[in-house]
Amino acid sequence: MTDRDVFLPVAAQASVGAFVEQARRAEDLGYDAAWIPETWGRNAAVVLASIAEGTDSIDVGTSIMPIYSRSPALIGQTAATLQEVSEGRFRLGLGPSGPIVIENWHGVDYGNPLRRTRETVDVVRRVLSGEEVEYDGEYFDLSGFRLRCTPPDPVPPIEVAGMGPKAVELAGRFADGWHALMLTPEGMADRIEDLERGADLGGRDPDDVRVTLSLTCAALPDRERAREIVRQHVGFYLGGMGTFYRDALARQGHEETAGAIYEAWQAGNRREALAEIDDDLLDSLAVAGTPEEARERVAEFEALAGVDAVSVSFPRAAEPEEIRATIDALAPT
Repeated sequence: MTDRDVFLPVAAQASVGAFVEQARRAEDLGYDAAWIPETWGRNAAVVLASIAEGTDSIDVGTSIMPIYSRSPALIGQTAATLQEVSEGRFRLGLGPSGPIVIENWHGVDYGNPLRRTRETVDVVRRVLSGEEVEYDGEYFDLSGFRLRCTPPDPVPPIEVAGMGPKAVELAGRFADGWHALMLTPEGMADRIEDLERGADLGGRDPDDVRVTLSLTCAALPDRERAREIVRQHVGFYLGGMGTFYRDALARQGHEETAGAIYEAWQAGNRREALAEIDDDLLDSLAVAGTPEEARERVAEFEALAGVDAVSVSFPRAAEPEEIRATIDALAPT
């Protein structure tokens, strides 16, 4: 059975307590995991510590924690601490993010994200083992580090985000899970092939790699409002958040549309950019409509081959009451 997770929205939260309240609500409704990203607002580790203290059974995780803004050793320490605080419910989601975030906001060079992701996963695993870390890599050279506390038991899974074929292949080869985003059903099938190829290269069973598909969702009685805010969200990512999302859409057979959205958005023509996202494309990338429509669409995504969990996320413009309504409407049955 496919899990149903919730991806807590960073944009519409008035306080850390609001995150805790929403995670508790999701737990009461039967969601399997609550994920939180780390962007340019609150520190994800601190928020997750509060969520872990305020909940009892729901898994908690980072999706994603950027690998350039913390050292691998610190990421390992953070994961061990959150696993302790959550009493074994923590999942570590990692990813390279993109140049806009890493270079402009953190002042760190964004180079060779695949290799850096691989080395980060390697080092974090060794840190979490409790053994002394000796590592000689292209980016990281560690000697003598060891956790000064009892290593976590069980060790939290390490899951990675990736959009391109090589990034997904890496997840299949080295990680415990892969987080997918902005993929059509056809695009998802292609990336699952990449994951399986990676698992084969690593001598692993692909079924051991947990696949989580993040879906932007709005399930509201006001159908037009739901579709409007989801279309705005998709347009923002395709037009305004660097090249990765645009490239991902182009790989899925929508190169002309991806280019048109980007060019219009960069020129400040937001309305023109959003007009390029027709209803068919919107429905292949996200879930937007009445509660009944949205439940049917989520079920269709959950039925995709290779998907182990669907993470219900929310458009940037969603108001707190719209987020609550969507969480309620899409709760596991």
